[in-house]
Amino acid sequence: MRWLVVYCHPLPDSFCAAIRDTAVAALKKAGHQVDLLDLYAEGFDPVMPATERRRYNQMTMADHPVPVHAGRLKAADAILFIYPTWWYGMPAMLKGWLDRVWTPDLAFRIPDAPGPVEPLMTHVKSLGVITTYGAPRWWIWFVGQPGRHTILRGMRALCARKCQRLFLALYQFDNSTPEKRSGFLRTIEKRLARF
Repeated sequence: MRWLVVYCHPLPDSFCAAIRDTAVAALKKAGHQVDLLDLYAEGFDPVMPATERRRYNQMTMADHPVPVHAGRLKAADAILFIYPTWWYGMPAMLKGWLDRVWTPDLAFRIPDAPGPVEPLMTHVKSLGVITTYGAPRWWIWFVGQPGRHTILRGMRALCARKCQRLFLALYQFDNSTPEKRSGFLRTIEKRLARF
């Protein structure tokens, strides 16, 4: 499969970078092709200008604001998001990428009459998230897991009907030990080998 790994963390020496490297190596070892999209390293601009927002609902692939990223998204059979969870959600950079790249005529089609949008990402057969939380698992469940639901419910609805989902999280990251972090990396290797 062709995996698009969307990575979002501003620090090149973060634990998220270790997660990224582990995930990419595991996917390649399993025989997959990997396209690594590092939003900070590429200097992605997450800000949607007013002119782009005004034409958003009528946007077509011909006038997509980020055509290179749109092409990479169209080429993917599977997508893996790797990011830290901050304030119960994804970093603003990643949210801006979703806003600016998952557009009409690429990710979905807006119907002419009232009704649901038509999914256009049906070529995506697998969708995954690997993230870290500062809070404990019970607290994230209590607040409704907003980051997890954005991707694995909302974005997944635009993908293949039987799209597989993967969610891996390291909770209480701020107080984690080196052993706990190493164990999490081993879990990533095992889960991606089977996914």
